[in-house]
Amino acid sequence: MTDAEDAARHRAKMAKRKALQDARLAERTDEKGLLMVHTGPGKGKSTAAFGLLLRAVGHGMRVGVVQYVKGAWSTGETVALERFADLVDRRTMGEGFTWETQDRDRDVAAARAAWEVSRQMMADPRYGLVILDELNIVLRYGYLPIEEVLAGLSARREGLHVLVTGRNAPKDLIEAADLVTEMTLVKHPFQAGIKAQRGIEF
Repeated sequence: MTDAEDAARHRAKMAKRKALQDARLAERTDEKGLLMVHTGPGKGKSTAAFGLLLRAVGHGMRVGVVQYVKGAWSTGETVALERFADLVDRRTMGEGFTWETQDRDRDVAAARAAWEVSRQMMADPRYGLVILDELNIVLRYGYLPIEEVLAGLSARREGLHVLVTGRNAPKDLIEAADLVTEMTLVKHPFQAGIKAQRGIEF
């Protein structure tokens, strides 16, 4: 086969693919506020959430972020989001990981307070996206009833996008979601004795 024949064959193949893709896109006309979940044992759930935040802000969308579990230590995203103070409202409501507090009552109280803020943000028409970071951890430990959370998520304003992150997303949440992404752990530097590093893990 000559170079010209190979190029022509490639063009024909891509033309068929484009026609199929255009037809698929033309069929999908609905819009709705999505319930999204980032879960799994791999790194990148919150990182991907902040990538989505950046995309939304780029379109002028106001974003609310409620961070469950995570304490108020300084992270790269904390500093970066201060530059978008006109479009991003971030509330860090946790007291640190459960093995740090070692106090279930405090953890439950913190989760309850964070959920109330989450509900307020979901009801506020200024927000186009609300990120509930590490809510799955709270649900896994039973700090909030899954039934209450699912009811609140399903009753959210029409058109509002909500993203829930954290390992071990409950089955019922996965079933209710429109989009679920599972981060799979293949390899992590921590397993090789490398500590968490600024700009990568925090």
